[in-house]
Amino acid sequence: MAAVPSSRTDDWWRDAVIYQVYPRSFADGDGDGAGDLAGVRAHLSYLAELGVDAVWFTPWYQSPLVDGGYDVADYRTIDPAFGTLEEAEKLISEAADLGIRVIVDIVPNHVSDQHAWFRAALAAGPGSPERERFHFRPGRGEQGELPPNNWPSEFAGGTWTRVPDGEWYLHLFTPEQPDLNWSHPDVRREHEDVLRFWFERGVAGVRIDSAALLAKHPDLPDYEEGVGPHPYVDQDELHDIYRSWRTIADEYGGVFVGEVWLPDAERFARYLRPDELHTAFNFNFLSCPWDADRLRRTIDDTLAEHAPVHAPATWVLCNHDVTRTVTRYGREDTGFDFATKRFGTPVDLALGTRRARAAALLTLALPGSVYLYQGEELGLPEADIPLDRIEDPMHFRSGGTDPGRDGCRVPLPWVADAPHCGFGSGAEPWLPQPAYWADYAVDRQAGAPDSMLTLYRTALEIRRAGPGFCDGPMSWLPAEDGVLAFSRPGGLVCVVNLRDRPAELPSYDRLILSSGPLDGQGRLPSDTAAWLRT
Repeated sequence: MAAVPSSRTDDWWRDAVIYQVYPRSFADGDGDGAGDLAGVRAHLSYLAELGVDAVWFTPWYQSPLVDGGYDVADYRTIDPAFGTLEEAEKLISEAADLGIRVIVDIVPNHVSDQHAWFRAALAAGPGSPERERFHFRPGRGEQGELPPNNWPSEFAGGTWTRVPDGEWYLHLFTPEQPDLNWSHPDVRREHEDVLRFWFERGVAGVRIDSAALLAKHPDLPDYEEGVGPHPYVDQDELHDIYRSWRTIADEYGGVFVGEVWLPDAERFARYLRPDELHTAFNFNFLSCPWDADRLRRTIDDTLAEHAPVHAPATWVLCNHDVTRTVTRYGREDTGFDFATKRFGTPVDLALGTRRARAAALLTLALPGSVYLYQGEELGLPEADIPLDRIEDPMHFRSGGTDPGRDGCRVPLPWVADAPHCGFGSGAEPWLPQPAYWADYAVDRQAGAPDSMLTLYRTALEIRRAGPGFCDGPMSWLPAEDGVLAFSRPGGLVCVVNLRDRPAELPSYDRLILSSGPLDGQGRLPSDTAAWLRT
């Protein structure tokens, strides 16, 4: 069944369902144990049948893959592990033939230490023009032996690395990811050229990694939490950068989605003004616990912060950085915080799966767009990775306390009885698949009426065709404690029961879909959601 672009609004991105592909773990087309573009092309019909409007690819560029491709060495070259530029162009075209748009990932805060610019900077030495594209500084202390400032890393540990000539360079992430100096015209010009490069190849949009981190205070001062403005998060100079980007996107009809982690709603909304980014990820919803009052407040806050700039909200339950939904919702602490990730946290997967099914219907009924991370439609849990197979730098830079993000990046199971669950026919996958992975395989779920895959396929088909599932108004309805109920246009009602006993449903004409069966008295069981037509 071929998908067609959504016609619910004039601007497709305002209420699209966008599927996130982590290329290394989606499907292995050449048998080397790692996913690639050939694997994605072979499964485009699966994405069309699922019913998504677009696919967002995490970085597929030339990279040493120190940080999952977010250490980019060359934006105009596809990494050989994934394929070729010609193959990427074919993928974009073939996806378009199925009504699926392609969104690429841009990482403007930093590059790989293997990038030509950084290699040139190391070779040129202190005071050179080549070093001005980065943040090179002399150290503090009598012999320059101390880092230039005290900034904390996004990945734990330090943010400065000293080179043999004595200078230090800044990296908010790993040492292999030197930060770019966005006050340098070469940096701005290069990224504008990269945007044009990919828009001219037919991509529909760009996801902007770490979108609030690019600009730094020119003095690189020390940072004291809670004292004065932050020296590198949410600098005012960013908005001029994104306004210039927006003019390029408008030339091609492209869209932006920013990775913007900001607690201040007013500051967050600035990025979504009509001449800046089209959308930004809603991380407050992603990290919210499975609690009716907290979810309602988060939904209200999200819609309120988007309203002044008339931007659509984005709803996302999981991504390539976050503990998978069924695992997170099966724990005592159902929220998400990087600082609390630990090995051996007890999980009730049956409970987590019920809640994840209900959460799927909740997100798909809210106004705005939805991002669906690969494998969520299969109900995949977070996998435990043997210590000797972990690759994520977050684990190593935490001193081994953080399990890292590899558990949500395990290669997908396609065929239960095939080698490596159908991920690839050759080498062992780059991350090990658990022994029970076959239970979640696409071929086992495709024909099962109660499977997670069937729920998502059905929900997306209804969402695409049915009235009410658009970017527009919603109204809360009276409901018992622990129950969320709201109406959408066209008589659509969504009810989610988050309490520990059944809930009465409001009067309705038809039950459209539920995440689980109603009880014998027609009530909505605990941790279950329903779509009704009134």
